[in-house]
Amino acid sequence: MYNNLKQILKGILPRKALFQCEPFLHRILYLFYKGNKYQCNICNGNLRSFIVLADGDKLCPKCGSISRNRRLWGLLKKEFIRDKITILDFSPSRCLYRILEKNNSITYIGSDISGDFLSEKQYDITKIDAKDDSFDLIICYHILEHIENDIKAMKEIYRILKKKGSCIIQTPFKEGDIYENPLIKTETERLKHFGQKDHVRVYSVDGLALRLSDCGFKTDIRYFEESSDNEFGLNIRETILVCSKQ
Repeated sequence: MYNNLKQILKGILPRKALFQCEPFLHRILYLFYKGNKYQCNICNGNLRSFIVLADGDKLCPKCGSISRNRRLWGLLKKEFIRDKITILDFSPSRCLYRILEKNNSITYIGSDISGDFLSEKQYDITKIDAKDDSFDLIICYHILEHIENDIKAMKEIYRILKKKGSCIIQTPFKEGDIYENPLIKTETERLKHFGQKDHVRVYSVDGLALRLSDCGFKTDIRYFEESSDNEFGLNIRETILVCSKQ
């Protein structure tokens, strides 16, 4: 039901109007999923079930978060959010953007050049229009796999990050080595080789960590494991890289 409704609304509403209506539509959807078995840790909605998407991910009907958003939010609350912190978030999830943008105790900036996300800035991640040492925290979630010159992007992130600052990074991962081929250009080929039509590589955890280290970062690889039917609808296994500028 959810996927069909989403496609219908995308076909009849301009993108900006859809973004504006989204919170109201989710509140209506939430009425059909209220319960006591699960909870979204972002909106604190109590649920009888999450919405299971076509790829098996679990979506919160109240705020629209998917599992990786909820994992990230838990990490942000536990370790990173503090008064006066400056945050840059590339292509932010709309559910997290709506929370962080309203937090008057922090400086939060969303950046997106695709038009698919809420944002104030349209930074090119390989040429960021910001001064050196500008941000305490940078969120780079499911971005680097889209960027052809990922090394340049990593160096730019390092440049604008403050000393002792952190960057939280996640991408899809595979075992073995990084898989990339600059000759693979078409959407059809990229879908076949990299799993999505706008991806240009698939990282391995160790391969991504090495590239980040070569750009100057100290990298902490975080592994998470959950039970198959956990309360917050988190992925059973998940990896996040927390990088710091020394």
